[in-house]
Amino acid sequence: MLTVIVAAVSISLLYFVFPELTEAQTEKTFVTHSGAIIKTTGDIIDPVYLPQTVEFDPQKYLREFSYGHISTLDDGRTLREFTIIAEDDKIMEISPGVFYNVWTFNGTVPGPTIRATEGDLVRIHFINNGKRSHTMHFHGIHQANMDGVFESVGPGGKFTYEWDAIPVGVHPYHCHVMPLEEHIAHGLYGVYIVDPKEGRPKADEMVMVLNGFDTDFDTENNFYAANSIPFYYQHHPIQINTNELVRIYVVNMLEFDPINNFHLHGNLYYYYPTGTDTVPFTFTDMITLSQSERGIMEFEYTYPGKYLFHAHKVEFSEKGWVGIFLAKNSDDKVE
Repeated sequence: MLTVIVAAVSISLLYFVFPELTEAQTEKTFVTHSGAIIKTTGDIIDPVYLPQTVEFDPQKYLREFSYGHISTLDDGRTLREFTIIAEDDKIMEISPGVFYNVWTFNGTVPGPTIRATEGDLVRIHFINNGKRSHTMHFHGIHQANMDGVFESVGPGGKFTYEWDAIPVGVHPYHCHVMPLEEHIAHGLYGVYIVDPKEGRPKADEMVMVLNGFDTDFDTENNFYAANSIPFYYQHHPIQINTNELVRIYVVNMLEFDPINNFHLHGNLYYYYPTGTDTVPFTFTDMITLSQSERGIMEFEYTYPGKYLFHAHKVEFSEKGWVGIFLAKNSDDKVE
């Protein structure tokens, strides 16, 4: 009898002390805040990140505009309907080996560039698929109950925003749930453009959202960019044609830093603050913007070659906010 008891105790000790002898364990992989990839067979007390779930292409985003589902109202006006989905569990590799928990509108940071014409009726079908409350606040003119501030939308909730597309210009949109800096810093923002009824002169049009990422959560940005990926347009120059008008809708959504700026090499541009006037405010090679300030830049290059554009706040440019325009002769036009 004593022999049986001793054997049972020995087997129990083996199970608890050396569980691998009795049950195979599954190796788990996760990503830390700093981007390190960790493998372990133990319990993950704080499962920070899974592998990347966001694929963002700054080259595609640059010239991509969303015009919505278009229909005609009884009064003859154009109705533009958009579906925007908020999520807060996505992972993006913002720099090689650096993974960050981005909060997204329609799966990207920035969210889609929404575009309408002056006088259109804009209708946004907003769905919150996140684990936190979110809203959409559009800069512009609309009714109080469409402002996206007091109408918090909880996880799984929906809300329909609707307003007339005024005024003409370029405007940001973003989540407006507190703490606001957290929601913006994680990426819940995008661009909303209202074109004048008579249109603007034909141009090669682009959108640049100036932003940054605080990857160590000390309220100081570690990376800066135009359209989210540091140094992207330096390594992948933006091709343009000489003697062709270039129009950039630029919006500063940088959190934690009070100002940002945009400097163009080898040229000057006409600048339209907020884009609400068809007459340029100035002809310059640098503008300085606080958060949510925005405008329209227009320029042409006469001579072919490579031209830098970047923040003239040197820290920002050295941490990623820098790019190149590659101007080609009009005879070899960029399509």
